[in-house]
Amino acid sequence: MSDLNKATTSQKTGTKFAVFGGVYNNHLSLKATLRDARSKGARHLYCLGDMGGFGPHPDRVFAPLRDSTDLSVMQGNYDHSIGHRLDDCACGYTDPRDNHFAQLSYDYTLENTSDTHKDWLRGLPREIRCLWGGCRVLMAHGSPRRVNEFLWESTCSDVFLAYLLDEWEADLLLVTHTGIPWRRRLDDGRQVVNVGAIGRPANNGRTDVEYALVDVGPDGIDISIEQVGYDHQRLAHEMRNEGLPQEFVETILSGWWTTCLEVLPAKERAAGIH
Repeated sequence: MSDLNKATTSQKTGTKFAVFGGVYNNHLSLKATLRDARSKGARHLYCLGDMGGFGPHPDRVFAPLRDSTDLSVMQGNYDHSIGHRLDDCACGYTDPRDNHFAQLSYDYTLENTSDTHKDWLRGLPREIRCLWGGCRVLMAHGSPRRVNEFLWESTCSDVFLAYLLDEWEADLLLVTHTGIPWRRRLDDGRQVVNVGAIGRPANNGRTDVEYALVDVGPDGIDISIEQVGYDHQRLAHEMRNEGLPQEFVETILSGWWTTCLEVLPAKERAAGIH
């Protein structure tokens, strides 16, 4: 695989890392997440892609991502589409209503992202590999086999997760794309973690967002899902001013999804019923 498609780093034990995804144009939650992770001792931070979509003012998220020497960024499906000026986000939805709102979000983001940032998105790596204390770490957007694959907790068996780890030669797999975080440790000690998204709530009735904090110690790797609050009222105000759908604004204010619901498996959908 070429250097364009992956990035590799190696680190010793006794180090913390922060991993997040799904920025979704939310420049306010991005800044809050970076501040929170650094305050908790994260030595390096990783963004698993999907900088655009859903929120207002796409160009406001790029400076914190591009100007930070302690931060690595990879390409998600949204970034690939925006970078190549494609017609849609290739998000992986099949429901007409989901695709309707996804298209509204994509068209807004494409129109309001500068050419300089589009070109930057086009050149990002499609995966990141690290060696953390002897642990082979693979970061992907949706999954190692498909950028827009949804890895839901309720539909991923241990056998399937072990297959992904075996096939892609990893001891720890970190993904995003679904917007709902979860963790799984297999019987052999290997782990798969969906780090969720920081651009919108996880359909849980809370207005905060979540990311993964990874602690690499002499006895192994511990991973926690951290919650971050930010000025969601201000974001909602900016979204209204930009003419984004009221359904998006309601999600930011309530913590409950109003769109992209049809993609949810039954268990995840039931958890969000209110």
